[in-house]
Amino acid sequence: MTTGEAFINFLITSVIIRGFIFFLAIGWMAMISIIYYSQIDQKENERRKSEAEKLARDAELYNLRQQLQPHFLFNSLNSINALIGFKPDEARRMIHQLSDFLRGTLKKDDQQQVPLTDELQHLNLYLDIEKVRFGHRLQTEISCDEKAGSAVLPSMLLQPIVENAIKFGLYDTTGDVVVSLRAEMDGNYLILMVQNPYDPQTSRPKQGTGFGLRGVQRRLYLLFARNDLMETHTNDNIFTTIIKVPQL
Repeated sequence: MTTGEAFINFLITSVIIRGFIFFLAIGWMAMISIIYYSQIDQKENERRKSEAEKLARDAELYNLRQQLQPHFLFNSLNSINALIGFKPDEARRMIHQLSDFLRGTLKKDDQQQVPLTDELQHLNLYLDIEKVRFGHRLQTEISCDEKAGSAVLPSMLLQPIVENAIKFGLYDTTGDVVVSLRAEMDGNYLILMVQNPYDPQTSRPKQGTGFGLRGVQRRLYLLFARNDLMETHTNDNIFTTIIKVPQL
């Protein structure tokens, strides 16, 4: 084989090898591009899915709160109507208290988490209204550890729990009733315990948790993705609701 023929063969072999390497590099670049853009698409899809789920959760949370207010407002207006005829001064006082309560509720609409001290102040406005409705029959005991006061919780979480306690404690009885609320810290959790007496002959707290407690449990699940943050139990004619609020 002459030198020229050897050079031509080398050139051909070199071109083939270079071509193979070129196409191999193109193939690797194409594969890397496909993987890269697939990951981008996947992240974008996950982002859209997460935003859609958040919007759905926010919409459901808003729905739960909107269901709560008309329920309370209906009861309060009925009570005001009942008081107008024979206790007009009490009716006027209840209207002022209801106005203060609703004003505070509007301020809280955009706040998802609030300090417990703020929540208790708002709860006291609600209890003032209920005490006008039930007079001396309704008594309340509220205790809060110093550390628990600065803990945060979903706004207006306590009202439906206390409303449920008042409902089962007073509606089917004629005597005085004490509704108690205790707040304390347990590790990284704010523990809220609400207790009320009930008559087992006329009340069915195990079955009759109603919208209030179901709404609280659903709200806690939507916010924290957990179903173990609320429990209820009865003992010696005392109905107890316990809420655990994670401190994130």
